[in-house]
Amino acid sequence: TVQSMHTPPPQELTVTCHPLALQLNLLYEEVLYTILHRQGKPEPTYVADADELYEYVQKAFSMDPEEHHVILQRVRDLEKPIFCLKVTVKQAKGILGKDVSGFSDPYCLLGIESKRQEPASDSSSHPENKKPLKAVVKDMIPEDQTHRTQVINQTLTPVWNETFILEFDDEANASFHLDMWKRFSHFTQLIYNFLSRMFKEARKDKGQDDFLGNLVLRLQDLHCRNDHWYNLEPRTETHPDRGQCHLQSLMTHKKRATSLSKTQPSYTVHRHLLQQMVLYEILQHQAGSTSWDGELSKHATTILYLHAAQKDLSDFHQVMAQWLAYSKLYQNLEFNCSCLLHQITSIEYQWIQERLRPEQKAELAESFQSLLAYGISLLQKYRSVFPLSSPTSTLRLQSLLRVLVQMCKMKAFQELCTLTPNLQQMVMEALKVQYHLLPQPIGQWFSTHGPQENGKALVRLLVEVNGDLERCYKTWNKFFTKNQSCVCIPRDGPLALTDFHQWFKEAIPKWLQKTYMIALERTQRAIQVDQLMPLGELNKHSTSTVDLSTCYAQIVKTWQQLDWPDPEEAFMIMVKFVEDMCKIALTYCKLIKTRAEELSSKQQDEGDAANRLCIVVNNVEQLRLLILKLPAQLDWGRLEQRMEGIVEPEQIQHTLHNQLQGTITCLDHEIRDVVQNLAKKLDVGISRHIQKLAASSDSKDPEDVDNQPRDSMALPSALRVPVAHAP
Repeated sequence: TVQSMHTPPPQELTVTCHPLALQLNLLYEEVLYTILHRQGKPEPTYVADADELYEYVQKAFSMDPEEHHVILQRVRDLEKPIFCLKVTVKQAKGILGKDVSGFSDPYCLLGIESKRQEPASDSSSHPENKKPLKAVVKDMIPEDQTHRTQVINQTLTPVWNETFILEFDDEANASFHLDMWKRFSHFTQLIYNFLSRMFKEARKDKGQDDFLGNLVLRLQDLHCRNDHWYNLEPRTETHPDRGQCHLQSLMTHKKRATSLSKTQPSYTVHRHLLQQMVLYEILQHQAGSTSWDGELSKHATTILYLHAAQKDLSDFHQVMAQWLAYSKLYQNLEFNCSCLLHQITSIEYQWIQERLRPEQKAELAESFQSLLAYGISLLQKYRSVFPLSSPTSTLRLQSLLRVLVQMCKMKAFQELCTLTPNLQQMVMEALKVQYHLLPQPIGQWFSTHGPQENGKALVRLLVEVNGDLERCYKTWNKFFTKNQSCVCIPRDGPLALTDFHQWFKEAIPKWLQKTYMIALERTQRAIQVDQLMPLGELNKHSTSTVDLSTCYAQIVKTWQQLDWPDPEEAFMIMVKFVEDMCKIALTYCKLIKTRAEELSSKQQDEGDAANRLCIVVNNVEQLRLLILKLPAQLDWGRLEQRMEGIVEPEQIQHTLHNQLQGTITCLDHEIRDVVQNLAKKLDVGISRHIQKLAASSDSKDPEDVDNQPRDSMALPSALRVPVAHAP
């Protein structure tokens, strides 16, 4: 077996892979503090049990039980953080027009009310069943704790995009309140004064702002991150439809009491935490670190999600922390570097240089240069680092070349590493160094037995060198030429419009993001108007699936019309398309379940509620079928042919197919969850019906009992089937 030079000796791992070995206990303290002060309703895809998370980190940090309990007790003795709700008031739509012009000048008042909640009965415990509070912000929250947005003049669709940070003590007894008001405008005041002079009986006092609507959200019902349209509630039934308001919220911490939070930047601590967990995940693979594909366990993902939220890390800083951690670990532990492509793509699409401090720019530039130098050093000895005797060598080399090529194409790399030599030149120089090395030291080929023996040794040397060159040409040459974009150009030169697609390259990331946002908003609007009624006797799904299908069809058509010429860039665009479509699918599942709960809370008929759950199941199944058709509709087969020799099939499987399969698995989980809820509702109705049958007189004919009025909680129509009479 040939040992790869990429893998360091075991005794070096502790020094290289634990850059904060002396602060390991402090990092462990940070993790325990994160779990202990978890906020928000647990996400369905994350681990909800704190004991499971404690058990996981104890293994990931190699802490024995005694050390764990000592540090945990120390963390419990630390001062609690200041809990905050970071709210962004995005926009509103469909609000009332209160001016004579038919428009309004809306603004919002918001705050958090903290008080002990009175116990409520089952019929009124649901937020939708409670009566809306009136003018809660003005009447119930102190003025110094009330926040106010700007006034948007003359509109029914105001856009604010204003962010506020609201502090609270106990999420179990706290509620977020938002009131929307219409400012009493100067023009309205003039008309009011004129009428006051015309009619003596008119009121002489000043006009007041008009109430437009409000909403109340219990913090314990919110997830750690939320992005949702909420219905504004009225004061009276005169105008029940008050429009909707779009809010984004995040539960964060201020003044965390841990040592690392006090002394180090948030993204640095997050990177160290990520690096420790990635190291643990890699070492869990018994077959060797090369079998690790970059995916973290559910427990690690949960902890990193909570830590990023509590530290209020932006998406870009999270991706940067991932890149710094993964790229550094790759230089010490051997694993499939194709997982770095996700961070490269994310940084490329989110790159804005102004959002980084100088020290962060320097750190990111150093990571680029370090990985580039390390990659070139591997290429200088690629025959020993990637030996043909290893079945994974071609995939590993191909992944390395692709990462280096994509990294050097990044806007971030080009702006931060302006003095870096040309990649193609660096690779060519590395290969020249490799070809100056003989397979074995030349002294081993010759002896002192005379000219005849030395002549035979020279022949063997020539045969070995010739065979080595032939293997290199047949195996490696295509990888280097394809990844270095060394394409042949006709003698007459390229056509004038050969690279016209480059004109639009800069706009592609913004355009893709805009496409995603439009599709997501259309999906949200479709669910808001969906009454969860079947489209027909044969179609058991509802209207929102039609809109979702249309969105997917338009994205597919857009991909077909785009037909991006560059195969590598086309592959990155496809990755973005698939990622966005999967996000939309998971968002749809979450919102359609919420919609079913909203509709059911307004009615008492359990049968109708069960029917809606059936429609939800059918909708999610319809969505699942749409997802399964994507490989054929997006013509992945043609894309794989274009990527032949550039990206290995295993990489396409990992990047596209596995992501799609993960979404299918989530949809299956959602279907099972809804079916379980449906079974609970059906069980209530069936039990009630059996009790009626048991209470009926034995003298009655079974046919008479069967003809009696049935309980409203029968089998839902979406699942009803004829039952044959027993013999």
